[in-house]
Amino acid sequence: MNRIALFLVVLSVAASSCANKFGRIMKSKDYEYKYKMAEQYYANKKYVYAQQLFEDIFPYVKGTTRYEDMYYKLAYSYYYQKDYANAENLFKSFVENFPTSVRNEECDYMRAFCYYKQSPKVELDQTNTNKTMQLMQAFINTHPNSARSAEAANIIDLCRAKLETKEYKSAELYYNLGFYKAAAIAFGTVSENFPDSKKADEYKLQVIKSYYRYAGMSLAEKQVERYEKVVSECNDFTERFAESKYLEEVNKYKTETVNILKNLKNEQTKKAA
Repeated sequence: MNRIALFLVVLSVAASSCANKFGRIMKSKDYEYKYKMAEQYYANKKYVYAQQLFEDIFPYVKGTTRYEDMYYKLAYSYYYQKDYANAENLFKSFVENFPTSVRNEECDYMRAFCYYKQSPKVELDQTNTNKTMQLMQAFINTHPNSARSAEAANIIDLCRAKLETKEYKSAELYYNLGFYKAAAIAFGTVSENFPDSKKADEYKLQVIKSYYRYAGMSLAEKQVERYEKVVSECNDFTERFAESKYLEEVNKYKTETVNILKNLKNEQTKKAA
């Protein structure tokens, strides 16, 4: 038998032995013994076993001086297993059940942090991201002097950046698919929702480019109105982002658009004559 195979056999036997021992503990009627073993499992970071034992002896411990500490450790047992939904609920319940506890602030923060841990990739639904921001802001408001307030504020910024990226990607998708009016509106929304973004001028440029392409695809009778919209957006860009690195590009769009408008209006005058 090679070393790897031997190691796997030893590991399997050890796991089976641990499982059998835990099974005997769970069957025991000695709650003091169970409590002692739950604490031991928790200290040894065997959170699956600790969690099961804590829950089993809940009725026994409830109302005693041990209750608060066990509740706290039960919440973390779920957290360390990455079961953030159950952990969040327990941290929330801890704050409600022990409003004067010295651990109240920590558990209030951990509740919000559990939502942050459930925040998904940018492409997916961002309900948990929004919830994180709400709870982190509530934490800052409730605990303004907390050492965790700076971290809470940083997490809010990270969440806002994720939401900004998601909105930008949606707008970009419209643009890449050729839905230029929808893209212009979507880029405009990103710019309005995140006015302090470092990319605010880039979003505004994308609004101009989208309206420019939209005007070019339009029916002749709609082009003047839509090209005038491009000029209006260019003027707005110049007022808002006078120092932008994209200013030269925006001015080119404006110049091209003004020339197109002159030609369109000349053609309209000729047809009218």
